[in-house]
Amino acid sequence: MDRTDDPRRDLAEKVAGEITLSDDPGATIRKWRTDFDVSQTDLASELGVSSSVISDYESGRRESPGIGVVERVVGGLLDIDERRGGDRIRQYARVISAGFESDIVQDLREYSTTVPLERFYDAVDATELVRGAGDRISGHTVIDSIEAITRLSSEEFYRLYGQSTNRALVFTGITRGESPLVAMRVVNPTPNAVVLHGISEEELWDHAPDLAAIDDFALAVTDADLDDMLDAMRELP
Repeated sequence: MDRTDDPRRDLAEKVAGEITLSDDPGATIRKWRTDFDVSQTDLASELGVSSSVISDYESGRRESPGIGVVERVVGGLLDIDERRGGDRIRQYARVISAGFESDIVQDLREYSTTVPLERFYDAVDATELVRGAGDRISGHTVIDSIEAITRLSSEEFYRLYGQSTNRALVFTGITRGESPLVAMRVVNPTPNAVVLHGISEEELWDHAPDLAAIDDFALAVTDADLDDMLDAMRELP
């Protein structure tokens, strides 16, 4: 069976492995619980325990959970996600099916209809600095900038476009923006929009707008909270 044939199983193995091998398993449980947007109360109810049990594991007040507890926690998160429609499981499947690890690509989506770029900017609280040739997008990819630039070949970088270059590439972990904009110079064709996350207009590399203008893609910046931004993007059609 191909690894993408059962995304729930693959995701369960990934999450359980991270928790089990973590130097701070409680913090890793908390990271995945918040990524699934599940409260301590909801997870506790799913597992039939009190909220204090989840809190104690996450804070380290209880000894590290055994494999049985880890399997129950992971299963609970996945069961809740499936009842909600399976968004997190589908997100993971999209990333893996595109050939990437989830530490490189944080989200990859194709929309059911094209979305005005201004609407996308509103969702991610972005400020456009350069207007590109296109004013609509049909998907987005959220990328850890350091991981993508240091680990991906130019061919792999192109696969970040998913089904279409008519999309926004959102680079996270930005300090000034040199690396993503230089990378865009050697990748053709370019996307409709590039959004640099984590900086303000004042912090942006001076030459970034010029490079975006040369290659005719829109350039925007945002310093919105990453989790809030990802949640807002998942509400797009």
